[in-house]
Amino acid sequence: MTTTAASTSATNASTTSATTATTENVTARSARARAWPILLLAGAFEIAYALAVGGSEGFTVLSWSLIAVVFFLLTLFSLSLALRTIDVGIGYAVWAGIGAVGAALLGPVFFDETLTPVKVLWLTLIIGGVVWLKLSDRPQQPQTEQSAHQQ
Repeated sequence: MTTTAASTSATNASTTSATTATTENVTARSARARAWPILLLAGAFEIAYALAVGGSEGFTVLSWSLIAVVFFLLTLFSLSLALRTIDVGIGYAVWAGIGAVGAALLGPVFFDETLTPVKVLWLTLIIGGVVWLKLSDRPQQPQTEQSAHQQ
């Protein structure tokens, strides 16, 4: 009888451990899924910040300067939320890439800037890099989970 009780106890502990691991994986995936839209929002705020800094003319135009400060705080706050889950190197590179591409594409719309075909080529390369960074951020499955999927 004690052998059966010990076996049942071991099975229950194993099941509880597997359930806890599965719950943690789902929670981690959910957090990661929420972090990427927040990172994209941080990138949008970064674009607005860069454009506002350009409009502030060296922080000599008060209205643009105040807008720049607001978007600076918003972009840093959003970035910090996203970096709770996303690796710093990946998150920062994506954030900076979004800001750089967005500012370069919108600079001609708001300011007297040019956008040449060569600039578009290199901006496309940045966008491709950002996409590949996102794709490389898929978490590795633990060995036990990989084994279960293979069976």
